[in-house]
Amino acid sequence: MQVLQVQLEVGPDPAEVGRARRWARSRLAGCGIGDDEPLAETLILLISELVTNAVVHTGCPAVLRMLFGEPGVRVEVADASDRAPSPRQAAGDDTGGRGLELVDGLADRWGWQREGAGKRIWCEIDREEKAAEGIADAAAGGSEIHDPNREPRVYL
Repeated sequence: MQVLQVQLEVGPDPAEVGRARRWARSRLAGCGIGDDEPLAETLILLISELVTNAVVHTGCPAVLRMLFGEPGVRVEVADASDRAPSPRQAAGDDTGGRGLELVDGLADRWGWQREGAGKRIWCEIDREEKAAEGIADAAAGGSEIHDPNREPRVYL
């Protein structure tokens, strides 16, 4: 199986999130995933959430990776913080605290693992139909329960 991996170093500045989205859009287009496709929209939202979490909650630089292969796309964000990701229950008026809930609702699988002194958070999207379903479910307030026992696909 052939896999294309691209990566971007992200500084510890919230302005970097926009740069990461622009970079990801150009890489998706280069792999034949059009800007207007549900898969692209879902991936950009996932990237935005994971990079925002890394930049805002750790204050550390991060590395964004996208791996393109079969059956889909894997997104990884690695940072130097050893603090585990912590899903929160946001109240109705809260302006934050929904990021990992969105990741859980949109991705086919997601998880995290320690990596050296830091960690890597990853998510995977298998197919375009799932991405479109995920956007509709997230908009309706539904979410799949995160199952930490689900095995990630191996991208070599």
